Amino acid sequence: MSPQQIVSTSSSIKACSSCAHFNPTSGEQGECRRHSPQTVAFQVDEQTRFESRFPTIKASDWCGEFFAKS
Repeated sequence: MSPQQIVSTSSSIKACSSCAHFNPTSGEQGECRRHSPQTVAFQVDEQTRFESRFPTIKASDWCGEFFAKS
């Protein structure tokens, strides 16, 4: 049995949308606020820019650090 089958048949799904660390942003996406923002480097024209961001995730994603909303 694959992990996906186990999660989908469980009576209490531990998806990101049910996690205390999930911050919804738009539609089915949000940010994981479990850890501090990560620095992202990207190039615009000839300049390299840096920005700090929380990881973008889907509400249906899940991980091993789930913490239920109270």
